[in-house]
Amino acid sequence: MAKLYLKFEDRILRQVLISRNTVTIGRQPDNILQVDNPAVSGHHAKVYWEADHYVLEDTESFNGTYINNQRIRKVILKDGDKALIGKHTIEFRDQADAPQRIAGGSVGQAQPMAIKPPQLARTSVLDTAKAKEMFASLAAAAPAGAPAGIQTFTISARRPATSAPPAVRQTIGMLTIVKGRTEQQSYVLTGTLTVIGRSKMAGIRLKRWFAPRVAASICRAEDGYFIFASGSHIKLTVNDAVIGGGQTQLNEGDVIEVAGIRAVFSLCKG
Repeated sequence: MAKLYLKFEDRILRQVLISRNTVTIGRQPDNILQVDNPAVSGHHAKVYWEADHYVLEDTESFNGTYINNQRIRKVILKDGDKALIGKHTIEFRDQADAPQRIAGGSVGQAQPMAIKPPQLARTSVLDTAKAKEMFASLAAAAPAGAPAGIQTFTISARRPATSAPPAVRQTIGMLTIVKGRTEQQSYVLTGTLTVIGRSKMAGIRLKRWFAPRVAASICRAEDGYFIFASGSHIKLTVNDAVIGGGQTQLNEGDVIEVAGIRAVFSLCKG
């Protein structure tokens, strides 16, 4: 029987046996797999059986669901796949493995709680150094003897060093607003994820009345910055070229247009 392992850093917090029933994932206690973290939406994602395979689907979460450093809406799960949800990882195993030690969790088929979910505080924007490390941890290969999982992430795992490395000046991205209404004219993109939208939690907050709550997001990785729209209904252009599904890497001088703003991307030494 297939299993989902909820992990934080290297610890397994909980494992859930899944069959053909839908497994809901989120911060509300009525989810089958509850993830108690402010970066996780109340009802963040779900795993379910479709045709002859299991599927992971993001349910319009605020911070998104990632596999292989790509934000996904819906993806077929393969044995060994690891999804990043907030600061936690959820590993999918298609066959039951040997028993594993669970840290403060439970084993077995979880059941939803028959209570009315309480009102949660707003979902926090995932914008911390820990998130960057979590992206890196997902790049690790599957355990020995297990089928190969997802491909290596663009963000590489940190290598152990025998001596202190020389100081390196990091390249930091900056977005300068040249058209449209925002709270600031310039934004330094130091976080792992910067959200563009009308939401009060957006790093680049739009002031236009009918602007989307979340229009697009900029992800900072080891090899640069990447931008993607929050949905197919959002028109995002880079240098007048429409960016469809997926993401595109930003380069020095790129001109971005989304949700009524026009901005120029640049790089500087941190």
